[in-house]
Amino acid sequence: MKYLKQLLIILAFSLAGEALQALIPLPIPAAIYGIVLLLIALCTGVLKAQAISDTAHFLIGIMPLLFVAPAVNILKNWGVIAPNLVPICVVMVVSTFVVFLVSGIVTQLLVKKEGDRNA
Repeated sequence: MKYLKQLLIILAFSLAGEALQALIPLPIPAAIYGIVLLLIALCTGVLKAQAISDTAHFLIGIMPLLFVAPAVNILKNWGVIAPNLVPICVVMVVSTFVVFLVSGIVTQLLVKKEGDRNA
């Protein structure tokens, strides 16, 4: 029963994300809205991490299984993907390095800000 309650809490945030996506006309996936809402609830203390931790650990444990369907779809649509493979790979590599760069800069700024605050 504990797992069902935790799953329902997670699904409630997912449903709230779906509602927000329907209400807000931005090209943001509903899952992102739901995750941000869950993060806000956890950071503000509205929801304690223990309230969903067991189910969250279970879902993380089976995450590789959740990638089987997308992998099969990639293979199924290989005829469409193959001619565009080079541009897709270039975008993946460039975007990965952009994420590395932005993450590094933000981390350095936060560390510096924290150091200034403690000094």
